[in-house]
Amino acid sequence: MEYRIIKSPSQGTVDLLFRRKGSAPSVPLENYDAVGLVQGRMIDMVVAADIAEKAAGVFVEDIKGHCPQNLIMIAIFGDTASVEAAIKDIQCKMREIKVGENP
Repeated sequence: MEYRIIKSPSQGTVDLLFRRKGSAPSVPLENYDAVGLVQGRMIDMVVAADIAEKAAGVFVEDIKGHCPQNLIMIAIFGDTASVEAAIKDIQCKMREIKVGENP
């Protein structure tokens, strides 16, 4: 998986993400100042979205794309500290899952 955080995203960046999403946000997105981007396999992204929403006060959106490697991306919206906490929790818990699969 790949991870990136955009602090104080520009309106153009947010517009690009929502064009890639293909629809309006599932809930009104207000009061966010960071976007975390996580890309990986579908199964990992579903788990990552669940971890993120349980870890911090963030909202996760699926970002659609045309990736020949069948990777997908999620965007995690929230305040900077919450997005950073969500990304760290995803990284930690996904490592735990991988260790559990390969004893």
